[in-house]
Amino acid sequence: MKKFVNATRLKLEQGELALGMGIRQARTVDIANIAKTCDYDWLFIDMEHNSMSMDTAAQISSAALSVGITPMIRVPGHESFHASRLLDCGAQGIVVPHVNNAEEARRAVENCRFPPYGKRSLPGGLPQVSFQTMPAPELIAHINQETLVVVMIETVDGLRNLEEIAAVPGIDVILVGASDLSAELGITGQLGHPDIQNAIQRVCKACHDNRIVPGIGGVYDEPTLRRYVEYGARFILSGSDLAFLMHGARLRSSMLREIKLSS
Repeated sequence: MKKFVNATRLKLEQGELALGMGIRQARTVDIANIAKTCDYDWLFIDMEHNSMSMDTAAQISSAALSVGITPMIRVPGHESFHASRLLDCGAQGIVVPHVNNAEEARRAVENCRFPPYGKRSLPGGLPQVSFQTMPAPELIAHINQETLVVVMIETVDGLRNLEEIAAVPGIDVILVGASDLSAELGITGQLGHPDIQNAIQRVCKACHDNRIVPGIGGVYDEPTLRRYVEYGARFILSGSDLAFLMHGARLRSSMLREIKLSS
């Protein structure tokens, strides 16, 4: 039986970095192969901050499964249907934004996991097992194991309640949304500020204490990002397709503009 394992989960269990590419502009399935070729481990399919349809996210997720890169979806809200529909369509993980307290974290777990660990409804065939018919207990056990539940700390309330959130059973990763958190702390854009450093150190400790994984997103300055990896962050949102396109395009145009034309 062909059952897709979650490559990112395996890397995290081995204590390695798991690198994600943010997907905001791409709308075709070849982005999965592109990210894999560029040595990324997971796609951050961002349905909070783009106009992508559910169908497009499902197609990209299915393509990602086939090439061995983990399709992760950042859902736009906490309602259960956001997570359940995308997981039914091939996602191997859900990123829940703006988690403020332990109750919201518990609800995130319930939305993403089948009983007895959650309240997700059992569908028919699933792409994560190649649509094979299999005993329900075996299916549930496999999908529960391979689904990553990621909650984001990006608010003052979330940071205040961090330790309680980290202790919620069923969470795999706490991802710091550094951009939003800096804004909430009144230091917008200062991603190397001591308050952000302290927040990330707290997240790393809380995760270590609860045997889950700390992550960082929104930090792209290389020295700052390196520091946060050294603190212990392992689930790394490395940048977005738009940022990579803009950077590469700007380098090429700048090079060509500097060429002195012969008269």
